Amino acid sequence: MISTIKKMLGIGPTVNFKNLVNEGATILDVRTKAEFQTGHIRGSVNIPLNTLQSQLKKLNKSKPIITCCASGMRSAQAKGLLKSSGFSEVHNGGGWANLQSKL
Repeated sequence: MISTIKKMLGIGPTVNFKNLVNEGATILDVRTKAEFQTGHIRGSVNIPLNTLQSQLKKLNKSKPIITCCASGMRSAQAKGLLKSSGFSEVHNGGGWANLQSKL
């Protein structure tokens, strides 16, 4: 039962984001273009959450994807959308600044 609750909340084993990036993961920043321009992780791809569904073809399903945004809320939504669209390895990196400190 505890594992089910953790899964629902997205709580699980610690993800080594640095290793994922070193292995070719895509960092997907789902903030608006204006937010992205104020600062972002170098090499990240900016596809705002409200346009993500229509731009899925820009992403490679065979590579891991790490979603990020300002605080982690939109990136969690993006993770759910990607998973339901057939992307198998998707991780919520949370807020971009926090994620950057883990890389």
